[in-house]
Amino acid sequence: MPEGPSLVLLREALQPFAGKRVLRVAGNSRQPISDIGGKTLRRVRNWGKQLLLEFDPFTIRIHFLLYGRWLIDERKDATPRLSLGFTRDREINFYACSVRFLSEPLDELYDWSGDVMADEWDPAQARRKLRARPDRLVADVLLDQDVFAGVGNIIKNEVLHRIRLHPGSRVGALPARKLGDLVREARDYSFDFYRWRKAFELKKHYQVHTKQTCPRDRHRIRYVKSFGAAHRRAFFCEACQKLYE
Repeated sequence: MPEGPSLVLLREALQPFAGKRVLRVAGNSRQPISDIGGKTLRRVRNWGKQLLLEFDPFTIRIHFLLYGRWLIDERKDATPRLSLGFTRDREINFYACSVRFLSEPLDELYDWSGDVMADEWDPAQARRKLRARPDRLVADVLLDQDVFAGVGNIIKNEVLHRIRLHPGSRVGALPARKLGDLVREARDYSFDFYRWRKAFELKKHYQVHTKQTCPRDRHRIRYVKSFGAAHRRAFFCEACQKLYE
């Protein structure tokens, strides 16, 4: 599943299409995608893991789910969920994703202060949301898009290792300082992810995700295939990541 930083990179890559008119529409989406034909792409935005293509009078929301993919000026040997052509040679193709029309103003639908990579990000609000979820595991709350929009499983695993926090810790058991570390690093690591992904070197910076040995203390990394209520893969070091219960 693409995480927030990858959506920011996609948003940046699609900026040349803003202000351009859609000349061709195709795809196997059950949404009325033919309505996009002839419309001008006014603005490209993202909130967390969602791509938002603003037209008038609607917005197309693209969610890439677990296996979604996009190609710019390229095609794969499969029918796209949505294909938008702007000139003879320029097009955007979306595969294995969710396509939805939104009619409401985006500022009414999205809390931009909850996106860890947005300029509007509000860490104080994130701390308040965490304190309202004392019984949740930190592994689950990091993936809660209402708290940390854009954070995915890679970021979760790496953030928890970076701040030496066991994924099975309860939010309500965390000292105030550790709670602050969680909020701060969710954003900081997301920007590190963005820079590494942009430089095509993300995987070489993994500390625990898909690894076998902790680089900090050389203990064996524990792998759990389905961890917490989110049932996502967890990689963590039981020697240096403290459990708060």
